[in-house]
Amino acid sequence: MLRTLWSLSLLAAVAVGGPAMAEDGEWTALFDGKTLEGWVQKNGTATYRIEGDTIVGKTNEGSPNSFLCTEKDYGDFELEFEVKVDDRLNSGVQIRSQTKGGPTGRVNGPQVEIESGPAEAGYVYGEATGRGWLTPEERLIPHDHFKNGEWNHYRIKAVGPRIQTWINGEAIEDLTDEAIYETHPSGFIGLQVHGIKKGTGPYEVAWRNIRIRPIKK
Repeated sequence: MLRTLWSLSLLAAVAVGGPAMAEDGEWTALFDGKTLEGWVQKNGTATYRIEGDTIVGKTNEGSPNSFLCTEKDYGDFELEFEVKVDDRLNSGVQIRSQTKGGPTGRVNGPQVEIESGPAEAGYVYGEATGRGWLTPEERLIPHDHFKNGEWNHYRIKAVGPRIQTWINGEAIEDLTDEAIYETHPSGFIGLQVHGIKKGTGPYEVAWRNIRIRPIKK
């Protein structure tokens, strides 16, 4: 009788998503609003500073792409943040990224595009992977879901080879790429300040409310 009751309880828990099922992790803030603890800069000489409740990246003429990266790696996760960027600056957020040739090597991996519109914001680029856009060319359709000069809310979900993105609640990309998952199943999160042409800038990009939670498969 006791075994029967236990079996029924287990079935009920599974049916409602109770303790018998793996649960996704809790949300964790990646930026405490006060310090850059847990972050390290890789590549480039752009500057990153804290201003109020934001991380502000500023271009440096002649610098290659710069990245402020989490010291911790992440595999399957959901990431949210708000971003505002100068209309003349291209930027992005690296996910599951790595460095070639050791800790100080070239940052590479999937990058979710940040760009004033109409443009390709929210699509996925293969930073320094040799592949260019990971989003198929036929889906690279410029859109205006990114609000120029305003704060924009991004949501990124990466589970296995599937990467999904949303901007301001609008679904942008749903990419399944086995090849990039094979080489980049996990890695750091990186805030990019793109390099700029000589005689241009300085430009800035700002992030706030950056949080992440692990996802159980």
